[in-house]
Amino acid sequence: MNIQVSDFKRFLSIKRLTFILALLFAVPSAVFAGDEKGKSFNAGDMILEHVSDAHSWHVAGDYSIPLPIILYSSNHGFAVFCSNKLDDGAIYNGYKLNGEHIVVANADGSVNKEDTAKLWDFSLTKTATTIVLSGLLLLLIMTAVSRGYSKRGTGAPKGIQSFFEPIIVFVRDDLAIPSIGPKKYEKFMPFLLTLFFFILLMNILGLVPFFPGGANVTGNIAVTTTLACFTFIVMMANSGKTYWGHTLWMPGVPAWVKISILGPIETLGIILKPFTLLIRIFANMLAGHIVALSFFALIFIFGGLWGHFAGYLTSVFSVAFSAGMLLLDVLVSLIQAYVFTLLSAIYFGMATEEAEHH
Repeated sequence: MNIQVSDFKRFLSIKRLTFILALLFAVPSAVFAGDEKGKSFNAGDMILEHVSDAHSWHVAGDYSIPLPIILYSSNHGFAVFCSNKLDDGAIYNGYKLNGEHIVVANADGSVNKEDTAKLWDFSLTKTATTIVLSGLLLLLIMTAVSRGYSKRGTGAPKGIQSFFEPIIVFVRDDLAIPSIGPKKYEKFMPFLLTLFFFILLMNILGLVPFFPGGANVTGNIAVTTTLACFTFIVMMANSGKTYWGHTLWMPGVPAWVKISILGPIETLGIILKPFTLLIRIFANMLAGHIVALSFFALIFIFGGLWGHFAGYLTSVFSVAFSAGMLLLDVLVSLIQAYVFTLLSAIYFGMATEEAEHH
């Protein structure tokens, strides 16, 4: 019996389609398992839980990995313990969880606001752990790329070096040199490369739906604010006389206009530069996560309204749209890393611009 290649390919296509459909219909099995426990589904709570920070890392089902709690208080000293000690509203060593924030608890369980205000929290949350993990991965990757250059010099790149070299050249030739100039770009290349790969890596890890991914790092405004502040500090540290002259005391403009109109506007523009950086990436990444989770939540919503069959039927479209949104978020992750790095390079170029001599 002869099996044609076309028949074999058709069989593989049917097998692949069957697997995908089975996967789509299998999703509601986990969805409706909560109904047996008498828990009603709340889409808002589910979405907020996934996009907000946490002191534990959810793996599957009811299993989560507790993260270390590290606290310092002038009254209680240092305290180090696992976050599972505070599960279900428990009080441990005088501390408890109030939402996702650790507070000092009184004997009756109420919040001691005075001691809480003095509390220093160095805990490794899911966001902080992902940042550390991203930093370590980036360090390992770039060390491997550096070793490749040390071994082969200007020869043809191989392995991981061949993958990252076009990206490094792209950041140099399309972002740094056009924005900063061929004379001064090298000084900023380490920062720009670190910024680009660090943001990209955190974005990609945030899209991985299972451990050790899933943390909405760049959708956390504290993280994007910190990155924007680094760019602002580097920009200010390298700003020259020409930059401040054209910003605060523009040539050829009457003094009263500089002082009363253009000066305040330009000063506000300086302050808004880091704000535009932090809000753009924060809003885009947070919105992407929320939209993907909203599509997924439709299974729960329709299943709760019209029964399990409606949930199973909705799952085909819901999971497909969620997967499509995640693929779109991969593109958004690349674009946001690119835009953040590009704007940083433009700001550096503006700050280091020299006066033209005629």
